[in-house]
Amino acid sequence: MLKFIIKRILSSIPVILVVITFVFFIMRVIPGDPAILILGDEANSKDVEILREKMGLNEPLLVQYVNYVKDILTGNWGNSYYNNESVFKNIKDRLEPTVLIVIYSTLISIFLGVPLGILAARYRNTFLDYTLTTASVFGLSIPMFWLGIMMVFLFGVKLRWFPVQGYKEIQEVGLKTALYYVSMPSIALGLQSVASIARYTRSAMLDVLNNDYIKTARAKGLPVNKVFYKHALKNSLSPVVTQIGFSMVSMLGGAVVIETVFNIPGMGKLAYDSLMRRDYAQEQAIILYMALVFVFVNIIVDIIYKYLDPRIELD
Repeated sequence: MLKFIIKRILSSIPVILVVITFVFFIMRVIPGDPAILILGDEANSKDVEILREKMGLNEPLLVQYVNYVKDILTGNWGNSYYNNESVFKNIKDRLEPTVLIVIYSTLISIFLGVPLGILAARYRNTFLDYTLTTASVFGLSIPMFWLGIMMVFLFGVKLRWFPVQGYKEIQEVGLKTALYYVSMPSIALGLQSVASIARYTRSAMLDVLNNDYIKTARAKGLPVNKVFYKHALKNSLSPVVTQIGFSMVSMLGGAVVIETVFNIPGMGKLAYDSLMRRDYAQEQAIILYMALVFVFVNIIVDIIYKYLDPRIELD
């Protein structure tokens, strides 16, 4: 197991390097000068040049890139252009609400998506199946920002069931109240994953149900429910686990939109603000952090694969 984990980490290094390179250069292509954004449009050119020199932006682009990679390899992620704090500290300070939202959304997507997919497969080609399939397509088609705005208007402004914006830290108000503050963004973020997981579960179940050993079990007279839930369900979970892992990572990206809509001071909101400020160091650190999370989640998914199907070798 340890050998597999080390091998996966090493094989992920080229992917991380590609991500680092892509983000570094794409940030420099985006219009906007960080020095001008910090000092304001009224700043004179001399002050702008001094600040650019201080931030290392006057160096040739290739030199900036080499220095950035060296800093990453030595554990120096840099300081934010905006507040001069360590970019890692800024991420750490904003991590709590984002983690809560992603976990909450993942649980919603699992406990709704998997059962709905099972029901659609169990009663395939029926009115229930068609209804759930149509609802899944509709759920995948709804823009997340629109759904968030509609939820703010309906459940926050009109019904007043949830706060329309903001977040209270666990240390300040406790876990229950903190979860209350992230309920609406978590539901908005989780609904699209419910739709995708339901579709994957249905598809995986139907694929397994067409296998010969399922047909043999039915021919031997085993009860339909036993064949369906004991044999088919277990063997169809592997692709579903993959989709759940992918959904968790995509939720980190979705947090940028959802935290901005609900004005939650999480990592997603930090990513959006950093992009608007052209805070290269902070934005690059956030993307790198997300890439590392992606690698970690993939390793966990592969390990779960092994437990679900012992025939799989972790090579």
